[in-house]
Amino acid sequence: MAAEPGAPLLIAVDGFSGAGKTTLASGITAAMSRYGTVRLFHLEDVYPGWDGLESGMTCYRERVLRPLAAGRPARWRAWDWTAGRSGSLHTTDPADVVVFEGVGAAHRAARPLLDATVWVAGEENVRRRCALDRDGGTYAPHWERWAAQERRWAADDDAAAAADLTVRLVGPGGDAEAALDAVLARLRREPRQRQ
Repeated sequence: MAAEPGAPLLIAVDGFSGAGKTTLASGITAAMSRYGTVRLFHLEDVYPGWDGLESGMTCYRERVLRPLAAGRPARWRAWDWTAGRSGSLHTTDPADVVVFEGVGAAHRAARPLLDATVWVAGEENVRRRCALDRDGGTYAPHWERWAAQERRWAADDDAAAAADLTVRLVGPGGDAEAALDAVLARLRREPRQRQ
């Protein structure tokens, strides 16, 4: 299924906060395990705090995506959200399939390294309710701050329009099972060639 024989299949699950990216990425990871080793990488592990969307995307691309695309281990520092500083060093080993999940996973500079990109759509009021139900008081004071970064990024980089597939998990028309089925059907077809 990979773009080149022996190369990993690299899948990005992107969308704004609260859309259901983690749910979908976990489903993809479980379903793809029949094809060999699978890794799931969450971009929230490398965003450097509530103002770190842009620098988190750069870190993800350079320290995680590029090495894994080349079949090498990725070495990166996790962000310690409690202490508000860079945390421990981690290694993500290469795998047959790697699923990247988070806001910016399919940003413009990352797309040439990816085999498939999925945008998880949802209305802001529904996404906000889902995110706050999930993370409660931790996220509530930061919602608008983070959403403003998402809007600035999207104004310059329409990752939603560039996605290979758009699905909806929350709100009207949202169906997690149908979304997963659509993604898996897309992946059964040959992924696009990396640039």
